[in-house]
Amino acid sequence: MNDSELVVCTADEARERAGGAAEAPELAQRLRERGARAVCIVGVREGVDWLDTAHARGWLCGVPKPARAFASAMREALAQGFVAADAAVVAKMTAPHALPLLSWGDSLPAVPPSAAGGGLERGHPRRLDLYAIVDTAPRLRQVLDAGVRTVQLRIKKPASPEAAWHALLREQVAQAIADSAACGAELFINDHWELAHELGAPGVHLGQEDLLALGEGGRARLRATGMALGVSSHSLWELARARSLAPRYIACGPVWPTLTKDMPWLPQGLDNLAWWCRAAQAPVTAIGGILAPGQVQEVARSGCDGVCIVRGLGEDPRATVPAFEAALQAGRAQEAFTAPQWPHPSLARAASR
Repeated sequence: MNDSELVVCTADEARERAGGAAEAPELAQRLRERGARAVCIVGVREGVDWLDTAHARGWLCGVPKPARAFASAMREALAQGFVAADAAVVAKMTAPHALPLLSWGDSLPAVPPSAAGGGLERGHPRRLDLYAIVDTAPRLRQVLDAGVRTVQLRIKKPASPEAAWHALLREQVAQAIADSAACGAELFINDHWELAHELGAPGVHLGQEDLLALGEGGRARLRATGMALGVSSHSLWELARARSLAPRYIACGPVWPTLTKDMPWLPQGLDNLAWWCRAAQAPVTAIGGILAPGQVQEVARSGCDGVCIVRGLGEDPRATVPAFEAALQAGRAQEAFTAPQWPHPSLARAASR
């Protein structure tokens, strides 16, 4: 990205460039329409900048940084291979793990409770530990019988769902809620948050595209339900955005290459996972390509609160779960590895254009 495609300036400078008086979001949009691929209007308020890129737009909130210093840091991050949205997050940081907040839209993000450590230290009743993700209620019953106490029911909506599918979904969610409650397990329903709330589910998991699609009003309604929220994240801008929702946990992935989903993201590796755990200020779960107990032992040393297992559960979870549990405890008993000062890019710039 050359200097003509990157604009970092104050609001007054943006008005001069774009012509006419307007608020920061509109000014940035005008500059994007004139050919800028990334715009950051710095110092709109104390410590608050407006970001507009191909991947993310919103208020970037943290320690104030002058426009010139911000631009220099952002160019350096771009040179290291970060896409513009992540480069802006890096530029906003004043210390290696001092992650800023990013809004979901035009409203400023709420400042979440700040804490360090895992779930127990944050006032949550328990660590997430092994976290099984399954696609049917009978399968969920299997993993509960195997001793897993954090579970997610992930039933994807077909392109043209019929009444029978909706009836089956309701039946599956209701059964999952009953079975999890009977075992004292923590349950998250993927995607179907309104049905989950109606039926009394304690928690939901949503991807970032789904959360964006809800809009400000939808996210407010979701928060008002009081359900625990798990949020996916694959990049720095998604992590900075997820933090503002004060979630029960933030998922970091894919740690290793995965066939479960077709995604553009580069593997996070153990280094980015450890960085997530240090910077997120929320419990972090590791997900993606975790198939064997040895991998669980490795990720457990990162400081993550939970480890997601999907395909690795195999046909009979009662046969596989004990080895995963032992590996989790063995990893936590080992010396934690040190998080790097800075993360590496998780999206190839060439593939993101």
